[in-house]
Amino acid sequence: PPRPQPPAATLRGFLDAHFASAEDLAAAPALAELLRRECAGLEASLRRLEAQLASGSASWLARSAEARSGLHRIRSQGGDIPAGDQGEASAPGVELPAIVREIQRIDTIRLYAATLQLEALVGNLEDAAYSIVRPASKLNLSSVLRRASNGVEQKQEKLLQAVDAVRDIEQELVRISTSRPQWTNLIVAVDSRVDKTLAILRPQALTDYRALLAALGWPPSLSSPDMEKDKYSQVPNPLILMNEANKEKYSESFLALCALQHVQANREVRQCQMPAATTPSLSDSKYFDKTACLDNGLWAIDELVHPIVSRMEYHFSKWSEQPEFIFALVYKITKDFMDGVDDILQPLIDKARLVGLSAKESWVTGMVKMLLGYLETQIFPALVTSYHHTDDKLEVHSSWMHLNDQMITFDKRMQLLADSGIQKVALVSEGLSRSLSVFSIYIGHSDWLRIWADVELNSAQNKLKSELEDEASWLCSIDPQDELGHQESTAKFLLSTREDYKAPPVSEFVVKTASAMIERSHALPTKGTKIQYCRSTSVQFLNDFFVLLHERCEALQLPNTALQEESLLKASYAINAARYCEYVVREWDEDTAFMELGAHGNYVDGNQEQIHKHSAQRQCSFFADEIAFLVKLGTDFLEQIMSSILIEFEDLSWDYVQSIGSSNEQSLPDDQVPDEENLEVSPGFVASLEVLRERTTKLKLYLNSKDFLDLWRSIAEGLDYFVYSSIRWGQVKFSDPAVVQLRVDSKALLRIFRPYCSRPEAFFPFVTDSLKLLTMGETDAQYLLEALKNGKDDGKSGLRQHGLHHVDGSQAVNVLRSRKSGG
Repeated sequence: PPRPQPPAATLRGFLDAHFASAEDLAAAPALAELLRRECAGLEASLRRLEAQLASGSASWLARSAEARSGLHRIRSQGGDIPAGDQGEASAPGVELPAIVREIQRIDTIRLYAATLQLEALVGNLEDAAYSIVRPASKLNLSSVLRRASNGVEQKQEKLLQAVDAVRDIEQELVRISTSRPQWTNLIVAVDSRVDKTLAILRPQALTDYRALLAALGWPPSLSSPDMEKDKYSQVPNPLILMNEANKEKYSESFLALCALQHVQANREVRQCQMPAATTPSLSDSKYFDKTACLDNGLWAIDELVHPIVSRMEYHFSKWSEQPEFIFALVYKITKDFMDGVDDILQPLIDKARLVGLSAKESWVTGMVKMLLGYLETQIFPALVTSYHHTDDKLEVHSSWMHLNDQMITFDKRMQLLADSGIQKVALVSEGLSRSLSVFSIYIGHSDWLRIWADVELNSAQNKLKSELEDEASWLCSIDPQDELGHQESTAKFLLSTREDYKAPPVSEFVVKTASAMIERSHALPTKGTKIQYCRSTSVQFLNDFFVLLHERCEALQLPNTALQEESLLKASYAINAARYCEYVVREWDEDTAFMELGAHGNYVDGNQEQIHKHSAQRQCSFFADEIAFLVKLGTDFLEQIMSSILIEFEDLSWDYVQSIGSSNEQSLPDDQVPDEENLEVSPGFVASLEVLRERTTKLKLYLNSKDFLDLWRSIAEGLDYFVYSSIRWGQVKFSDPAVVQLRVDSKALLRIFRPYCSRPEAFFPFVTDSLKLLTMGETDAQYLLEALKNGKDDGKSGLRQHGLHHVDGSQAVNVLRSRKSGG
């Protein structure tokens, strides 16, 4: 019989898991019962799924038959249903083209109705405007408050009806522009009619509002009996003195005017943003985003400011040479009315649902705008004329700087008034900067900004010129601890102050002067004006000083003349000044404000392809060119100092290095090795070592610690290369006395750098490795020489075994062949 098939692997695993030993067989009945229950459950689930499948199939077949029947009816166009669809009742069909034509007709009627509705809304607006303007000729200032209450209410009601009509028109226009963007001609026609109506409605509403203010006693007198007696007192505020009836009339007029400005501002937003709009929520909202009319101010509060202008200009005309009095008067009037404006008008602004608007801010903004108008028409033109046609530039420059200093002080005081009692967030504060700043006068007059920058730069340059007349401004006091010459175990490498960098006082003067100009640039309200001012003042001033540093170092002619202590001092202090300025400029450059200016300047000045060529860090760097210039200046002149010292050392030690390896052979027998402890430095090497020690000592006193660290290490590496490359390896034969003398001379050279480093031999790798090869035992030297001659990896492994990590195989062979006993 055929052999039975073995059980499946899963079955074997199941049995092994439940019957691991003979004792487990007793549990077999219970396991069988468990398996029977599980199988019964699975079969029940299978039957339920089959029933659900049958029900779903039947439902789908029914819907499919119904759909097929409907398609046959449409295709037959009124004919009988084909015989294949038995069971379906025959019915008269409807012609599909007729259905389409009916739908199009209904759509056309709907659109026509929408157009008629829009026409009706515009008509309602024009009727309301006409009813407001028509009786205007019968009004006069004395009759405003004596009119019957129902007449006033009727006029306010008509104005609010006009506002509602504009709001309804805006909703309809948003809906049409979203659903029918091709209807641009209709939208333009409606906008034209609405604009013409609003052009009539707004002046009339403002006229009625002005008449009401005049009847209430606005503007008040700017003087009082106490002021004539040199006593300070607040100007009486008619808004606070109103009775309840007048307050109600004023509130209604204020709210109506705010509502009119609300819808007008929303219209401007819609006209600007409608191509990108997808929902009518913007114009549909009864709330108003303050930024929509921020630059223009609040009409109702501006009308409070306008009557004050004529009275204040009388005083302004007497103070054209004393602008501080002009700013003081504007500040006093603004402050005197601040509490009344906040108490009376802020609740009305909240009631008008002008979300985010502050009565204090609007009042301050209106007063600043009034002052801007006077400065723009009276003060600045006279200063510009004097600047261009007056020979006495000093007096004109003084007037310009005095005026701008007063503007900065006034701007800060007014900002404090506007912010008093208000919790401001960053976005709101940034948005207010342009409207509240008196320096917005420079936005539209870049030539005036350029004159101010020229005046500031000329003043700073004159101060720097007088500062440089004293040569002591280039000198820096030396720390007594540096003069002691101790090992630099506590040297400071985290430099932050001028004293840390050992920079001369003139560098701090330059930094403070540039910082003051940068501080003044913060008063400018836009990034464009800040960039123009900073590049024309602080950046130009810094560049002029940096060029002066470069010329001062160039004049020393370090590589072409004998090195003198005075030259080292001047070059070191100039480098220190450059490093200190570099540190300060980098700190400025990492400030958020300058990073934004740098990104904005690169975006405006350079095209996209040029920007991508620079790194992301350079894109946001405002002082990138200045920092790069300072880095190059310091590096170049440090290299010149190093080169001069190395050339000087080479001139003084040339005869000595040419005689290395043979100078001691005639003085001592080969078998007599001198005592290294009592052996003196070679006479030909003493002068060069003394000069080198003197130069490094002076440089440590003059240079900042970071640059001195880099400089002495570079000098050490240069000396190492010079000494090693000057020895005629392979040609001279070093006897034992010669090797000892070379080691003594090398130790003397290392001793010069030991105050700055505990292991100076690390910076003389070639000289150190050469001495190891020369002092190596005879057996080891022969073995290494053979290994280098036959080695496949240039002998690197053998050199590393002997602690030689810098000389290569060919160099090691030449040194070993210079041993007198190793050929």
